[in-house]
Amino acid sequence: MDLNFSEEQLMVQDMARKFAKNEIEPFVDEDEENHHYRREILTQMGELGLLGFCIPEEYGGNGMGWMEGVIALYEISKVHTSWRLSISGNTWGPAMTINQYGTKEQKEKWIPPLLSGEAVGSFAITEADSGSDVASMKMIAEDKGDHWLMNGSKMWISGGHVSDLGLVYAVTEKGAGHKGISCFVIDYNNTPGVTRIPINKKVGMFAAPTSELVFENAVVPKEHLLGDLNNGFKICMWQLNNTRMGCATGGASLAAAALEGSVQYAQERMQFGQPIGKFQLIQEQIAEMKLEDEAAKYLLYNAAWLKDNNLPNQQQTSMSKLYSAKASVHAANLAMKVYGSYGYSTEYPCGRWLRDSKQFETLEGTSNIHTTIVAGIELGFQPNR
Repeated sequence: MDLNFSEEQLMVQDMARKFAKNEIEPFVDEDEENHHYRREILTQMGELGLLGFCIPEEYGGNGMGWMEGVIALYEISKVHTSWRLSISGNTWGPAMTINQYGTKEQKEKWIPPLLSGEAVGSFAITEADSGSDVASMKMIAEDKGDHWLMNGSKMWISGGHVSDLGLVYAVTEKGAGHKGISCFVIDYNNTPGVTRIPINKKVGMFAAPTSELVFENAVVPKEHLLGDLNNGFKICMWQLNNTRMGCATGGASLAAAALEGSVQYAQERMQFGQPIGKFQLIQEQIAEMKLEDEAAKYLLYNAAWLKDNNLPNQQQTSMSKLYSAKASVHAANLAMKVYGSYGYSTEYPCGRWLRDSKQFETLEGTSNIHTTIVAGIELGFQPNR
């Protein structure tokens, strides 16, 4: 793995960094306070090609891969973690999964609007009583001959109530467990029977919409089945191994943001006639954050490199997601200590870092699940796909 970014990768990094600084950073405090989602930012991302990573150019992709996508998302997420969901929600979730399992007609119809930012994307797996145990989902899709009839609900869906297009996983053969789940593409703007309820009582991610979806006799066209019937569990696991890279990138970049902020504050804050960075215990905290920041980045880049080279990467993807979650929570907590009383004030971003960091221990597979994946592959209980 070569960690020297190419000229093209440096250009991607510079573009994403400038975009985040100019288009996202000025609104962070306002959007956090108002729990506001700016759809126009997604459209701007699409116009710049920031939603086209890992997708063929014939469907609107930008011709670049995982490494470039991680580099871009890292810069965006470091400014405001809420916006890391755009690439996962549009690109590494629906668009990439449709490209892998869809028909030519499905790809031509649904991928371009997701990559251009014309459509907001999402994917719905989790239910009120079905989280880590995906096979226990209860949502039903019944074959009615000329259409599917969907009933049930999904919970904690990122972007759910603002989404135009999304993947929904449902049971199509009762009693078959993971062998009876299928994946569907839902056009939310043209599917009666779907109620979407915003979830506003959250600890963090205030500018990233989260929703409950309720399907009541929702009619879904037969051609909206993605992939083979009852193959949804396999599709879901394949998709999660991709969208988890968004979480891994977000966690690593939040840890970096907390480190950068802490270093700057420790250089500027004066106590006892000198910057607090001169004190050994502050230096210990900075050193801990730096070590974990570097480790999180290397794990992230390694997973991206493996994916770009079509090598087994499930263990490395889970390692990256698991470690970046730990690094982000630890860095955010240490930043609160470095900033002291000001860390507890909304005048500084420490509170946002801490609130947002906790998501990474739960979303896209809990830390317990990723620990199990890493250990299971290492022990030979399952292959590293």
